Amino acid sequence: MATKTPAPETNPPLTPAMFHVLLALAGDDLHGYAILKEVTQRTGGEVQLSTGTLYGIIKRLLNDGLISELRQRPAAADDDERRRYYRLTAKGREVAATEAARLEKMVALARSRHLLRKIQPA
Repeated sequence: MATKTPAPETNPPLTPAMFHVLLALAGDDLHGYAILKEVTQRTGGEVQLSTGTLYGIIKRLLNDGLISELRQRPAAADDDERRRYYRLTAKGREVAATEAARLEKMVALARSRHLLRKIQPA
């Protein structure tokens, strides 16, 4: 009798950089440079993506259907025609939420092993 091979995960873990991009787009539709600024600001400068890394991630996220490029553009006065704007898709939101839950479980395990302190309520 053959043993069953476990089914592969439908949403494998994201790289930290990919997760940061999805988190940035979970708040708003953004163009590339705004994504870079959002990631840097939200991480207090701990994560600074290069433009090459960002556009490689964007290409992969587009191919995987996790983000989409917007056809509608802001008013001409607020826009630069070279910019491309991106939006998180429903699938992208689901994948980001799954990754957040996976990371939450890992943090809980680290706390249970006394690797992190429990956060005290304010």
